[in-house]
Amino acid sequence: MTGIGHLRPAPTSTALCEQAHGEQERLGFVMNATRLWGHLPAAKQSLFDLMAMVVEAGSLTFHQQAVLVTATATALGDPYCALAWGSRLAREAGVEVATDIVCENPHQLDDEDRVLTEWARRVVTDPTGTTAEDVEALRAAGFSDEQIFALTAYIALRIAFSTVNDSLGAQPDPELIARAPEELVRSIGL
Repeated sequence: MTGIGHLRPAPTSTALCEQAHGEQERLGFVMNATRLWGHLPAAKQSLFDLMAMVVEAGSLTFHQQAVLVTATATALGDPYCALAWGSRLAREAGVEVATDIVCENPHQLDDEDRVLTEWARRVVTDPTGTTAEDVEALRAAGFSDEQIFALTAYIALRIAFSTVNDSLGAQPDPELIARAPEELVRSIGL
């Protein structure tokens, strides 16, 4: 495995090889993020296990996860996760939905997607500035308090993942860029 970002190659380990093999089987390549997290693959696995626990506890759909990650990554200025999850969202809901989130055009979204996008951006950009009215908007969209907690925890965990990737220089994989809708790639600025 080659080095990635600002770090030298991670030492080979059983955990890294298992993660890399799984991605190779699933995607046809090993993601730069996996190579980077190869320096501590157990931490990546634990973080993803925690995200899965939050998703299950909050009964979050794949669509909701994709909206949250795309909005979170965009608000952070993280092109890697915006591309990876924006592409997933584009396949699931259409490229227009994904590009509206990336381009910060929430008024074009349906009510649930708009509220999720606005909440993710708020948590990223001003977490201490959230208000009871912000939370009430989520309730009005049908989310319970337990789900609102799960949404917020999921956003925070995605921020942690993106922060490590971005700080250590992980870049979007050429394979991800090649597979992504051209309009989305342009919207992200790649």
